[in-house]
Amino acid sequence: LVDRLADMVAKDLGMQVTYFWFPQRSKFFRRTLNAGRCDVVMGLPTGIPVASTTAPYYRSSYVFVSRRDRHLNLTSIDDPRLRHLRIGVHITGDEDSNLPPVNALMSRGIVRNLVGYKIYGNLSEKNPPSDLIEAVVHKDVDVAIAWGPMAGYFAENAAVPLDVVPVDVVSPDPNVPFTFAISMGVRNGDMKLQEQLNEEIRRRGAEIRRLLKSYDVPMLPAPAADRMGY
Repeated sequence: LVDRLADMVAKDLGMQVTYFWFPQRSKFFRRTLNAGRCDVVMGLPTGIPVASTTAPYYRSSYVFVSRRDRHLNLTSIDDPRLRHLRIGVHITGDEDSNLPPVNALMSRGIVRNLVGYKIYGNLSEKNPPSDLIEAVVHKDVDVAIAWGPMAGYFAENAAVPLDVVPVDVVSPDPNVPFTFAISMGVRNGDMKLQEQLNEEIRRRGAEIRRLLKSYDVPMLPAPAADRMGY
């Protein structure tokens, strides 16, 4: 998905795409974008302070993923069944760097029935984030809570039918958001490239949305403030 979107933009701008791969952990931006090793980072939360972000080109959320034959129909982080179900979640492996689902569940006293899966895995794995979705398929957990764009793709390609449902479109805790507008990011101050990318998002909006849908990305309606890119 990211590759195809980058190719689309680069072709329009008369540029050639080259990639610099680096684990998205601490010091990621310092060693990539701000070190001059790359000019654009795809798929960043809109407004993130470490980069100048474009207008958002979609909005998505964390989702519940469960086997369809379980008929769990979970929609809320406050569903009392979550205190007893085995819940798979992604963990970063970095101390004090929990992802929103972990923070939200822990704040509700839901800890002992959490099962963590490393989102980064190791360099020998092809798709480390898919381990969490496979755990649902193989009944190692009852439900997973995962970032929608990743979960949607792997769920659609799973060996059994899975349900993918957004978690609390309006988060019950404003300090733990479950929905994010997603943008491209450039170095702070690179207004020329930022505006070129904004123009691409405006002009190619419908095509970008079709591309996202082809990868089963769950998309939410954009708030009025975000609609520049829609």
